[in-house]
Amino acid sequence: MATVGDIVKIIETMADPGLAEDWDNCGLQVGRMDQPVRKIVTALDPLPEVVRYACSVKADLLVTHHPLIFKPMKRVDFSVYPGNVIALAAAHSLAVYSAHTSLDSARGGLNDMLAEKLGLMRTKVLGKTGDDMFVKLVIFTPLDHRERILDALSETTAGVIGDYTCCSFSGPGEGRFLPGKNCEPFVGKKGEPGRVEEYRIETLVKRKDVAHVVSHVKKSHPYETMAFDIYPLVSTENSEGIGRIGYLEEPMAVNGFIRHVKSCLGVDKVKIAGKKEGEVRCVAVCTGSGSSLLRHFLAGPADVYVSGDLSYHDARSVEESGKTLVDVGHFPSEIIMAGMLCEKIERICQERGVPVGTEACTLEKDP
Repeated sequence: MATVGDIVKIIETMADPGLAEDWDNCGLQVGRMDQPVRKIVTALDPLPEVVRYACSVKADLLVTHHPLIFKPMKRVDFSVYPGNVIALAAAHSLAVYSAHTSLDSARGGLNDMLAEKLGLMRTKVLGKTGDDMFVKLVIFTPLDHRERILDALSETTAGVIGDYTCCSFSGPGEGRFLPGKNCEPFVGKKGEPGRVEEYRIETLVKRKDVAHVVSHVKKSHPYETMAFDIYPLVSTENSEGIGRIGYLEEPMAVNGFIRHVKSCLGVDKVKIAGKKEGEVRCVAVCTGSGSSLLRHFLAGPADVYVSGDLSYHDARSVEESGKTLVDVGHFPSEIIMAGMLCEKIERICQERGVPVGTEACTLEKDP
């Protein structure tokens, strides 16, 4: 039987916690990782009515976008939110997990879901990217220890590129060294210049995992002091980060595109600022609150920016730029995650033979 921990591992392949903003609180909010899971419910917010519904259908895990606990709590009062939700979840053994900005930034995450919903193609990250998540780890090893080091790397999180794992590059070379009087060299003698045929092995490692990967590989490395380098990386095309920018299959008139947005998101009204004539070819999107990415939109090639929680001053800036702003609201830009994340979890569980039921909560309304 699957546990909360098993499902969390699946979710975190889609929404790596390392992508979360520093101020955020992604992860397990309530419950235990070893708790059995037979049924999962997904929702945007861990509202009291959502938690009551999850309990009524005997769900074991509620997966939400917005966290139940944002800031450290000094007390848990069962009579007010979020204490009442914590008490209800605990009483029904319901675990609550939240994937917030981790899901916003992830490849295939919420911003990609919105871009897909609007029919955007050739998408790229609009604003802050996950470029600085990775470093290049380079390890030097004697030729006859190469496979042992590669095996050790394969036992860690190193070498992940997209959907590929255990990725590395290696090549031969010659290492030179002079052991000091207090050394115990694997090759050569103290005080005498030495040389050895070595292999240079390169792989990608997430910054947060570097210490663990290096420590693990050292256990299999023969040298007294393992020779390795760590290089920062800058990617020209990163698929992880906040917001997306992409292109419509065919250009649309501005009014036609606005009708398209309303239809795709199932809303009757949107707020509009800026240019209301002309064609739309390139579109920028950001789920939830998009003010922080406005400067990226204004500096880029997009004709229209679709987001939520945009301000009076944002509207004035877009008027000056000759571009178009479409504020669909926070809720309509994010509620799509409940159904789409439910489908993704269900598909992966089926592929892995994990016997759980999944359901997207449909009770939530735009406040």
